[in-house]
Amino acid sequence: MFLDYWGLVKEPFVNVPDPDFLFPSPKHGEALMRLLYVIQGRKGAAILTGDIGCGKTLVSRTLVRELPPQRYDVAVVTSPILSPVQFLREIIYQFEGDKDDRAVQRVDSLHAMNRRMISNYQSGKDTIIIIDEAHLIIEKKGILEELRLLLNFQLNDRFLLTLILIGQLDLEEKIKRVPALEQRIVIKYRLLPLTEQETAEYISFRSKKAGAQRELFSGEALQMIYHLAEGTPRRINNLCDLCLLIGFAEKAALIDEKIVHAALAGVC
Repeated sequence: MFLDYWGLVKEPFVNVPDPDFLFPSPKHGEALMRLLYVIQGRKGAAILTGDIGCGKTLVSRTLVRELPPQRYDVAVVTSPILSPVQFLREIIYQFEGDKDDRAVQRVDSLHAMNRRMISNYQSGKDTIIIIDEAHLIIEKKGILEELRLLLNFQLNDRFLLTLILIGQLDLEEKIKRVPALEQRIVIKYRLLPLTEQETAEYISFRSKKAGAQRELFSGEALQMIYHLAEGTPRRINNLCDLCLLIGFAEKAALIDEKIVHAALAGVC
């Protein structure tokens, strides 16, 4: 009934990284374009950072969808709080599942990685490793050093893998403490919050993606949501989702400032 009331076919403000709902703001478009540039150009490594809830994971999921599987072999690691051996094993698992029981020690894991990259190279594929939540990497565990060493897998004229690190802002500081790794990062991009105009466009975009045939929020409500959420997509989603629920309960024709006030009480 919630969806029918607003003329929707799906929920527009769910906080899941669905690439169909990536709002093509200049910021998000630039982030995606830069990551694709590094991958397609086999440049080595890139970092995407931003505050909590700004859409980094959504960009990464969209990036993966943009990479045809017949051309790219992609591993996505989302839980990097591991020992170096566990970390390497997780990468191998993301590539091929738990097939190689020999890869239980560090050297075995590195050999398995090398076999994978050489096999991909010979079959015309590029190897891509994406580390999400990379700010959670614990420096003393040595994983950043392992990442640097992985980039040593290269031929005379090209890298055998591309590494994409995605995380919160403190990831940049962690990388700086490993100069040999930082020097291999060719692209660093920080994803900033949406502007007020972008926030209004973002809400309209997601509403229409979910099936809305009209605008569901008043101009005053949009302005208020921007200031309350400070342009952060995840916070915008939380507010808008609750606004639609409250508006449905009150049989409102349009989300106005009064409903936004009520929603604010529910998310704070």
